[in-house]
Amino acid sequence: MNKRILNLAVPNILSNLSVPLLSSVDTIVVGHLDGVHFLGAIAVGSMIFNFVYWGFGFLRMGTTGMTAQAFGKKNSKEVSLIFYRAMGFAAIAGLLLIILRVVIGNLAFNIVSGSPEVELYARSYFDIRIFAAPATLALYVFHGWFLGMQDAKVPLLLTVFVNILNIGLNLLFVYNFDMKSDGVALGTVCAQYSGLLLAGVFYFVKYRGYLIKVSLNEFRHKEVLRKFFGTNIDIFIRTLLLIFVFSFFTAKSAEFDNTILAANTILIQLWTIMSYGIDGFAFAAESLIGKYLGARDKMKFNLAIKYLFMWGVGLGLVISTLYYLFDKQIISAFTSNNRVAEIALVLMPWTIAAPVINGFSYIWDGIYIGATATKAMRNSMIICALFLYLPVYYLTQPIFGNNALWLALTIFMFARGASLTLYSSRSIYSLLE
Repeated sequence: MNKRILNLAVPNILSNLSVPLLSSVDTIVVGHLDGVHFLGAIAVGSMIFNFVYWGFGFLRMGTTGMTAQAFGKKNSKEVSLIFYRAMGFAAIAGLLLIILRVVIGNLAFNIVSGSPEVELYARSYFDIRIFAAPATLALYVFHGWFLGMQDAKVPLLLTVFVNILNIGLNLLFVYNFDMKSDGVALGTVCAQYSGLLLAGVFYFVKYRGYLIKVSLNEFRHKEVLRKFFGTNIDIFIRTLLLIFVFSFFTAKSAEFDNTILAANTILIQLWTIMSYGIDGFAFAAESLIGKYLGARDKMKFNLAIKYLFMWGVGLGLVISTLYYLFDKQIISAFTSNNRVAEIALVLMPWTIAAPVINGFSYIWDGIYIGATATKAMRNSMIICALFLYLPVYYLTQPIFGNNALWLALTIFMFARGASLTLYSSRSIYSLLE
């Protein structure tokens, strides 16, 4: 069981860690251009796409859980149908994003304000990169489907290929063709479609046996489509609320002052880095739990849950220890501003505690997604975000100031883990009774 978990988790961790690498290279490439507005344009444009694409994260998560269950049942036709349905939805959604790009762009830039130069180049960046939408969403489906098939190596290869190609194309377009921030956008578009082509090659070569002809009636089976859309809507609502929680955190940080905003931003980056590691085991949970549920293997199902928590929370404990031992060195790597560093160090205990606390909710998320028990996960998020996170912040902010944000966020993450634990007897363990 440990070997199975690590075979799935380690490639996912490596894949996750390549994401901030690309972001850092983009920042370095544009940061050396004449004019700080190019860097601002990349920041604003990337933030908009993060919101848009994070909202479509259900295409990966929902596909993983449903595919893993069908794979566990050894139902090849259903495995193929899940892929076809998800890919069809991704293609339609991607094309709609392109068709509605003017509306989306106007709405986004009305919400996000910047200097005239930043907005000019951010809009140009947006107008180019939006054409990658069909490829980006289709890659979500491929990643989810491959993980559902218990294959974490192909998603790793795809992620590394896309990111390395993206970096190379960005350097080519920006420095050789003098395209500035537009070059970064075009590099992303080309890299995404190249990644989609490679994913198609892996699919046709490695999984040719799943190229099964299906009838239109099978494709649009009402009960199955209802489950498909119901599962994905639950994940979408959950993800939307998660976006809201962290966006609210950033917005309220900015209301204090720039120094506190900078300190909070650094510490949230540490939360993000931590999540990349533990999420590797959450992805493994999606694959294994779905497979064992589909196979009706209660012993392996329960054993997988036990070991997934040991690995996920254990890694969280290691990260917490590293944050505690090297807090000053870590903060100094992020900033040379003494005041920002002082504030960040005062707030560091919240971040030291986070990996262990958050580890429970991350692993439970993977388990619930693998089991497609998404209603309970959605309800937990609604309760924790709207009825705990917000009230805790507003009730304690007059007393604790900026610490109220961290208190609210910590209670939110703890409550998510606790509520999903409470739901588990009815929503997870009862599935194989």
